[in-house]
Amino acid sequence: MKITAIHPFIVWVGTRNQMLVKIETDEGVSGWGEAGLSGRERAVAGAIEHYREFLIGRDPMRAGALWQEMYRSQYFEGGRVLTAAISALDIALYDIKGRALGVPVYQLLGGKQRDHIPTFATTGAEPGPEMIEQAQMLVGLGWDCIRFIPAGQRAENNLFEPRQSIAATAPWMTKAREALGDGVTLGIDYHHRLSVAEAASFCQKMPLGTLDFLEEPIRDETPNAYAQLRGMTDIPFAIGEEFSSKWQFLPYIDGGLLEFNRIDICNVGGFTEAMKVAGWSEAHYVDLMPHNPLGPICTAATIHLGAAVANMAWLECRATPAETHIQHESAEIFPVRPILDGAVYPVPDAPGLGVEVDEALVRRDPFRFSEPPHLHRRDGSYTNW
Repeated sequence: MKITAIHPFIVWVGTRNQMLVKIETDEGVSGWGEAGLSGRERAVAGAIEHYREFLIGRDPMRAGALWQEMYRSQYFEGGRVLTAAISALDIALYDIKGRALGVPVYQLLGGKQRDHIPTFATTGAEPGPEMIEQAQMLVGLGWDCIRFIPAGQRAENNLFEPRQSIAATAPWMTKAREALGDGVTLGIDYHHRLSVAEAASFCQKMPLGTLDFLEEPIRDETPNAYAQLRGMTDIPFAIGEEFSSKWQFLPYIDGGLLEFNRIDICNVGGFTEAMKVAGWSEAHYVDLMPHNPLGPICTAATIHLGAAVANMAWLECRATPAETHIQHESAEIFPVRPILDGAVYPVPDAPGLGVEVDEALVRRDPFRFSEPPHLHRRDGSYTNW
């Protein structure tokens, strides 16, 4: 079997672009992958087009070797653009291999360890009474892990003041714990919008045991900053969604700086790299809590990853009744895709990823320019989105 064509597709689905790739072979078996560098899809498409030049004619069954060749074949190796491209290609190669052998991808990863994948749900409302009502609804529907968003998440006029957000958010986290009890896992995603001092202040404004995890409170470029923050709070950290290789995870896992690994299979390097990070995490008693805000291919790939590893906690789910503001117009484009069963995703038994794509619809609705908010503070300076 040889690779005969590689097609990158940037397709508008719902409210965002998705960076998809299709790999075709001379035996009529094709595979689909997805890249996760949201908002910079055209950069990823360019990298895929470059890799295509030397992947045509190669054996798609050698995903591990092709991963190494793609990563190591340039002087400036790594980086989020390149590894997002490698991720999409690697996922598509596993899809091909599963389809060619007639087995689901998890069989290629060591076999299934669970029959369904637990998910966590996110409230759509900012801190306040509606947020607690949504969380209670989600718990009633079967979710036992709830993630909140901070005040100012949907910043009016792109204005975000961290200290104001902290003051408005912390009291409602305490109220949420009181309302939901100790049987539900609670966390919040600050989307790396805080400094070390601000994150510490937020944690110190809540009673012990209020939160079970704090997601991405600060940026990840400096592991020592997380080590400093670790000394100021005992709330477990859920981080890693921006990490683009096992090497980027190195100081965080070895240094005991994360308790929940927010690995993104569409950014870290696909199945080839994700399985290495998962095993490394298991050796350090770190659970996986994968990042999954993209499309059905990312969801399916992460389901197969979660099925095959021992240390799976919850998969991010953005298709709950509390997030109706997110449009998921994917039923036509992906006629066969993962479907929630209550608060879990059943592990599919179809060959490959178990996702089918209507290529005609993919070609019909191509890239639309879209840009995330450029947040600023009241003094005019820019801050993290």
